[in-house]
Amino acid sequence: MSTRRPTLTEALNEAPLGLFHLRAMVTAGVGFFTDAYDLFIIGVALVLIKQVWHPSSYMLGLVGSTSLIAAFLGAFIFGRLADVYGRKAVYGLEAALMALAALASALAPNILWLIIFRFILGVGIGGDYPVSAVLMSEYANTRDRGKLVGMVFSMQALGLVAGPIVALTILGAGASPDLAWRLMLGLGALPALGIIYLRRTMPESPRYLARVKGETERAVRQMEHFSAHAVEAETAPEPPVRARLGRYLVTLVGTAGTWFVFDYAYYGNSISTPLIMKMVAPHAALATSIAWTLIVFAVAAVPGYILAFSLMDRIGHRKLQLIGFAVMGLAFLAIGAIPGLTRMVVPFLLLYGLSYFFAEFGPNVTTFVLAAELYPVNLRTTGHGLSAGVAKVGAFIGVFVFPVLAKALGLAGTLEVTFGFSVVGFLLTLLLPEPARQDLETISGEDTGHSPAAAHLG
Repeated sequence: MSTRRPTLTEALNEAPLGLFHLRAMVTAGVGFFTDAYDLFIIGVALVLIKQVWHPSSYMLGLVGSTSLIAAFLGAFIFGRLADVYGRKAVYGLEAALMALAALASALAPNILWLIIFRFILGVGIGGDYPVSAVLMSEYANTRDRGKLVGMVFSMQALGLVAGPIVALTILGAGASPDLAWRLMLGLGALPALGIIYLRRTMPESPRYLARVKGETERAVRQMEHFSAHAVEAETAPEPPVRARLGRYLVTLVGTAGTWFVFDYAYYGNSISTPLIMKMVAPHAALATSIAWTLIVFAVAAVPGYILAFSLMDRIGHRKLQLIGFAVMGLAFLAIGAIPGLTRMVVPFLLLYGLSYFFAEFGPNVTTFVLAAELYPVNLRTTGHGLSAGVAKVGAFIGVFVFPVLAKALGLAGTLEVTFGFSVVGFLLTLLLPEPARQDLETISGEDTGHSPAAAHLG
């Protein structure tokens, strides 16, 4: 008597962790190395651009933040296109945009053109979020989904560390300020160029093919080849998914809202870290401030990323987000509330590092993962794209208003405002169900057409 072969979704959900998972993770993850490098290197470059072009604080704020508002457009447009035409149809195009815009930024003749090229870069960066996150979640098994999607996003850690290292190397080589910032921005094109081929040759998401396009046989055939037959399934048709976004509005408020308030806090502080270090130690050399930035990233951020993707499936994705918002917010509150702390370098770095650790070991990773899990397959990149796009609006506001708030309220007052955003993030997380160790079809409610977030609240 023959044993029944699993359906495609059963085979994907139960597949052991394998090399094909690693290949998908690296293909998606290199994009986030590039995203992080491009977004965070501008914080260092701004210090040099200010010396060369002497822009107004308004124009300086636009250079630092324009790619973030553009990311809203990129995330929404690419997210919607990937649900309508397929993930593979658009995958790789966002990397090409990032590469071209990074090179163009390095050659910008004036600050207006730099803002335009950074805007184009932001469209590519925004487009990378929904397609990479959802492709990885749709290839992942149930047990390791948080780990795999978290590892994709955690490639940001390498970009975070690479930025200050590149900056220190270029400055240490004696490059002039004008040449230095151009090299910093232009080097962001290299990893993006390197990943275009892998993305264009990656097969379509098997869940999308089977449940949206109705091409289960093709999905099985491609998945068996891609996984070297680690995943084998029957070719019987999968149930079609035609869920409507209106049923997922509570989920959208939860995923987009938490990501918005987090990115306000995170990007405003991260991109402005060299400026923050200058405020704490105004007489320190630029290289010294960059070195402190590197220490914070390497000692606090990188371990946070690693522990997040390693432990989130055991702790719970929603629970880890709650922990991260709570401790991150308390660290910001302590910095703002303790008199004179912002003028003491070592105590400041310790608390600032603590906030960074729990940003990574918490909402920076989990907001990305949750938005890739809680929507049905026919709306998954749309939901993720809307969430990521709204988040980048928060990031834009954080970066743009940080210099204004710092001037009006001081560093302490600015970080107290950030504490308030952390509290809002904690409360909005309560809207979402816990998806860890549940398969995508169950947690998204795609077979019933009802959002588990609404059921969770009920």
